Amino acid sequence: MKREAVWKDHTIIPERETLLENVTTEVAVIGAGMAGILTACFLQHHGKHVVVLEADRIGSGQTGNTTAKITIQHGFLYDTLIRTYGKKKAADYIRANQQALNLYEQFIKEKQIDCNFERLPSYLYSVEDRELLIKEASAVASLGVPSRLVSDTKLPFEHVGAVCIEDQAQLEPLRFLKEMSKELTIYEKTKVLSVSGHKITTDRAEVQAEYIVIATHYPIINLPGFYFMRQHQERSYVLALSGADRLHGMYYSADKDGISLRSFGDFLLIGGGAHRTGKLRGSCGYTALRQKAEKYYPTCKEEYCWSAQDCITHDNFPFIGRYSIFRPYWYVISGFKKWGMTSSMLAAMLISDEICGRKNPYRQLFSPQRIYPVAAAKNFFIDMGESIKGLSEGAMQIFSKETPRCSHMGCALQWNPQEKMWECPCHGSRFGEEGSLADNPAKYGIKHF
Repeated sequence: MKREAVWKDHTIIPERETLLENVTTEVAVIGAGMAGILTACFLQHHGKHVVVLEADRIGSGQTGNTTAKITIQHGFLYDTLIRTYGKKKAADYIRANQQALNLYEQFIKEKQIDCNFERLPSYLYSVEDRELLIKEASAVASLGVPSRLVSDTKLPFEHVGAVCIEDQAQLEPLRFLKEMSKELTIYEKTKVLSVSGHKITTDRAEVQAEYIVIATHYPIINLPGFYFMRQHQERSYVLALSGADRLHGMYYSADKDGISLRSFGDFLLIGGGAHRTGKLRGSCGYTALRQKAEKYYPTCKEEYCWSAQDCITHDNFPFIGRYSIFRPYWYVISGFKKWGMTSSMLAAMLISDEICGRKNPYRQLFSPQRIYPVAAAKNFFIDMGESIKGLSEGAMQIFSKETPRCSHMGCALQWNPQEKMWECPCHGSRFGEEGSLADNPAKYGIKHF
């Protein structure tokens, strides 16, 4: 059994040079994941000179760990959006993501990319609440998207039904990213240490850019923007099983502890076990996922296991747009929740339009400067409570070597025994057992051991 995403064992992306001397460019994109690469592609297509900076390798972050479902069905969402924000915003959200989905197919056809792209139905199912599904199916239909409530989904366990949306998609993410990144100027193993005005300082050289796009999954610059106060991170886990029948469709649970499923080649991918980063409990993680795999697929064999991290905003909309009113030439891409595929393409559309001076009808909907509704206040106070607790515990550990502190803002870290990692419950940074940095917003490893 391999502890890595199945995609990484099937795709090798050629290495790129490290930045060794100062450069000047129109646009610098920090981060070579799906969002950063697609944004750079759009901008280069529109005549901009673009440089991409990546601390590790192309696709080595969350893009390499996605389950790569490309769908407008983002869990139990549209009934909530209509009730909270109104029908227009909900309709704009679903149209924007539908456009993003279609663009994947357009690029794949135009560039003849072999990445196992498939159009398939998407199912939102529940094992306990059919009324919830009825509401969601009605909400989706009211937004002009055909959907239907079905009882037979081919799932190997009892459930009360599912909301089906046809003509969604899935692909092999690293193969797609490999082809999309071929014509871009990308510097790998080039770690950004700071951004000041139009200057980016890396661990080896500097970059001067008219515009700067921060596509690092979680923003690495605290001020301005205050993104560390406006979202948190969650872990989720995936198993790749051999020996299962192939699914004709993608599945996502509307229930709190449900599992998601999709097929890839001879493997069945089962996702779930989610928890707030730094808050692993016994019913989460690989333990919970393996229990369900054993229950529903007892004759199958686990071949791969891996985990991913998701940024969760307070109001369920991603942050895509200007980083701050005080830095109008900086842009941010973050807060995708669990829907990084459509959100990455959407970010490329929005950011490129913004930099190139074109109007986009969805600009305000995803603007990081949007005003939060009252409904988001609860999530804000939960996140603030976790931050205050973590910072307080971290302050008490200053003179102790028993528990390490996060190099981001000093929060006390928590040990994840299933992954053998130190995790920050405040903002989601993660570190290896010996203190090496694994996930941002921290930019450095930790020393207190």
